[in-house]
Amino acid sequence: MDKKNEILSSVVKQGILPLFFNKDTEVSISVLRALYEAGITSVEYTNRGEAALNNFKAMRKVVDAELKGMHLGVGTIKNGQMAQQFIDAGADYIICPGLVESVAEVADKNNMLWVPGCMTPSEIIKSETLGAKLVKLFPGNILGPAFLSSIKELFPDLLFMPTGGVDLDKDNIGGWFKAGVCCVGMGSKLITKKLLEEKNYAEITKATKQVMEIVQSVK
Repeated sequence: MDKKNEILSSVVKQGILPLFFNKDTEVSISVLRALYEAGITSVEYTNRGEAALNNFKAMRKVVDAELKGMHLGVGTIKNGQMAQQFIDAGADYIICPGLVESVAEVADKNNMLWVPGCMTPSEIIKSETLGAKLVKLFPGNILGPAFLSSIKELFPDLLFMPTGGVDLDKDNIGGWFKAGVCCVGMGSKLITKKLLEEKNYAEITKATKQVMEIVQSVK
């Protein structure tokens, strides 16, 4: 199995893709360890601040040294140059908030999985044409499961993941899986601002395990 398919299948098996950013390097690394302890093997670190690239490099070292089997992806990539920077820093895959053709080109050149963010059927069609295998429905809270239910038949070969507004409760997560997603992206609802401020990594591990259990029960 090539790396792209290996990462895809690990995300699908996991059923949840945790995503986060924190400007503090040590906090970022500790969250990564807490997620790994919960059984997570694929994480999206979002490129949301000046510290993101340096933090990512430090996290990459920790993954390589300690976290066997972990795939470290990068999110909020908005142009090809940004994509290349993180590929050079050791990103395993790339996620965008929108459909960015320059990112698709850079990722393809590096034989890397890239995931576009889409909000309309036109964007999804274009993504499919560019070779996307997994599409991020963003923002998920605005689109909702009903959106996916109504367009899913048009795209039998694509995988879908909502990000933004996915809640921790079984009804919300179950609604998305019933609509046909392969996994859910979870950021601030899972790795909350409060938990980050308190550095409560044990609670992040616990909450992540709970969400993974919910996902397995509704898949």
